[in-house]
Amino acid sequence: MAKTSSAPVPATPASYEAALEELETLVARLESGQLPLDQLLTGYQRGAELLKFCRSKLEAVENQIKVLEGNDTKPWNQE
Repeated sequence: MAKTSSAPVPATPASYEAALEELETLVARLESGQLPLDQLLTGYQRGAELLKFCRSKLEAVENQIKVLEGNDTKPWNQE
């Protein structure tokens, strides 16, 4: 039978900066070597989510810069 998780799903970060700060803290905890195996796995999964979030935000900004460099005044869509 599948094991159900009772841990709440972490919220989406409010900003790139918040995600980066959480990711840096998480990496420090993972590198400390003091976490049990189950917490290491959970931390790794959360880190992967945060990394994906940060990459998507950076890609959105990069696309906006490309628009601005082309002298095109398209509105920036944060999604």
